[in-house]
Amino acid sequence: MKNIDQAKVPRRKLYNGSEIPAIGLGTFGSDTYTAEQIAEAVVGAAGYGYRHFDCASVYGNESYIGNALSKVIKSGIDREELWITSKVWNDMHDPENVIKSCKKSLSDLQLDYLDLYLVHWPFPNFHPPGCDVDSRSPDSKPYIHGNYMNTWLAMEELLTQGLVRHIGTSNMTIPKLKLLLRDAKVKPVVNEMEIHPHFQQQELYDYLIENQIQPIGYSPLGSPSRPERDRSKQDTVDMEDPIIVSAAKKHGVHPAAVCLKWAVQRGQVTIPFSAKERQYKSNMDAVIMDPLSEDEMNDISKIDKNNRLIKGQVFLWKDNQSWEDLWDLDGQIAE
Repeated sequence: MKNIDQAKVPRRKLYNGSEIPAIGLGTFGSDTYTAEQIAEAVVGAAGYGYRHFDCASVYGNESYIGNALSKVIKSGIDREELWITSKVWNDMHDPENVIKSCKKSLSDLQLDYLDLYLVHWPFPNFHPPGCDVDSRSPDSKPYIHGNYMNTWLAMEELLTQGLVRHIGTSNMTIPKLKLLLRDAKVKPVVNEMEIHPHFQQQELYDYLIENQIQPIGYSPLGSPSRPERDRSKQDTVDMEDPIIVSAAKKHGVHPAAVCLKWAVQRGQVTIPFSAKERQYKSNMDAVIMDPLSEDEMNDISKIDKNNRLIKGQVFLWKDNQSWEDLWDLDGQIAE
């Protein structure tokens, strides 16, 4: 398989000087792909030139990905060339469990260290895999900053122990980040969040940039393979937007490629998932070839529909709440 020239792969410099590849392979297969298929995609993607792999304990496939990474490294790709991310899940927020969860991910991934470790969600609330969006844990709680800081202190300890090289957040909001930045000894290097042309999160994006926190965007294509439980009637389809379709025709590519070109040219890190060779190859090609024009970038900036797809209903903590309570839309942290 052709191996992409690494010099052509865009990178983002973090506030501490480290560089992260601007495109990575997501590894959440949802209800569609098996762990074996995702592991096979990791090997194939690395062979094509991917060096960034976004993992998480809750995806349930890290041991399979560990076998894949072992093959990748044995093939001659140095560990230092790779950027491997994992995340602590909601039921492991207690400080001792943060350490335990990280060590488990390291064992499963067959690694001595992680390049990046994230707090997956700012809530300790969890739920059975594949449950309905109406499912609620009886022990659910709102965001409690003191508790989150205890989790974050354990994240900082992972740095001290050398188990991880960088720490970051995921699914955070500006009000929550303001508190974290006020109290943390080590501020996050990234915040991972939903970003696609119909959900650009410009205010949060700008806040991150102002504070030297790198945005990483998941669901960059509008999550076309998301489970039925995460779909609602008002959802829009990014890849059917006339502006995206027009740019795709002009460049002779699939609309997915336009979404990824926009993401990387905007400045974020993007982590599209695909287990299909044709797709993960075309995703990489999209970000290293034939950039969008300034006019095309400007046109896409105007199609934001504030269309959040991953709403997080299962993390709500009391009855008769709306998913909006998770996202502090009025600038206040819901209690």
